[in-house]
Amino acid sequence: MSDPRPKRPSLPRALLPLAIAGLAAALAAQMVARDARYWVPLAALAMSFLVPAILGRLRMRKLLMSGDVEQLINSWQGSVGAGPQASAMVPLVRATAYAAYGWTDAARLALHRATPAPAWDAALEQRMFVEALLDAFEGDREKAMNKAAALEAMPLSVGGPLARRRVHILRRGLAALTRAFAHMSQGGDAGALAKAAKASPLVHWAMRYAAAIVAVDRGRTRDVALLLSGAPAWPEESAFREYHDELLQHAPAAA
Repeated sequence: MSDPRPKRPSLPRALLPLAIAGLAAALAAQMVARDARYWVPLAALAMSFLVPAILGRLRMRKLLMSGDVEQLINSWQGSVGAGPQASAMVPLVRATAYAAYGWTDAARLALHRATPAPAWDAALEQRMFVEALLDAFEGDREKAMNKAAALEAMPLSVGGPLARRRVHILRRGLAALTRAFAHMSQGGDAGALAKAAKASPLVHWAMRYAAAIVAVDRGRTRDVALLLSGAPAWPEESAFREYHDELLQHAPAAA
């Protein structure tokens, strides 16, 4: 198996975008200082770059929160590209989306269709995340917890501090999720699940259902309705449909 950690760019290459942005900001400030009339066209130029990016992120977040897994997969289709790696990465992308929304059978089928390739080995961390989710949803709790613990112990391979923090939050959230489905939650798991749900809209609902299980197990039944509020109407293919109904039924009984 090849090293799953991606190669980091050299320091000069990583700093180049920051240097360009800083230079552009300095030039813009100098132009405005010389003539305040430049402020309006420069602001319009900046908005022309920022607004489409912001709107795109909002649209993607809305799609991720909607639970429409098929539409999400269609929106991701072009991001993988073609070539030898596509036979491994396209099924993995599909499996990731299906697993995040509880479509266990479809996720397993997608993983089965993947063709071994260097890209498949390099995506070890993503595969472990997907398989731990599936094991938890399918009832193989011990295997799920073992995979989540192994993933949490792996060295962080991503670059910047923000990305490293996000990966750390998601790993902790996954470990808390597997313990929740095994009804073996620990102190701090509810907070870890809340942070992971906030960090990634893709796994927001998976973390929310795990948090609802923790709430029921701990007798905090009033939290269940709040945790599940706004959830999509899950199709029969999703395990979340059963979890949703069962949790709402158990909450009043536990109270």
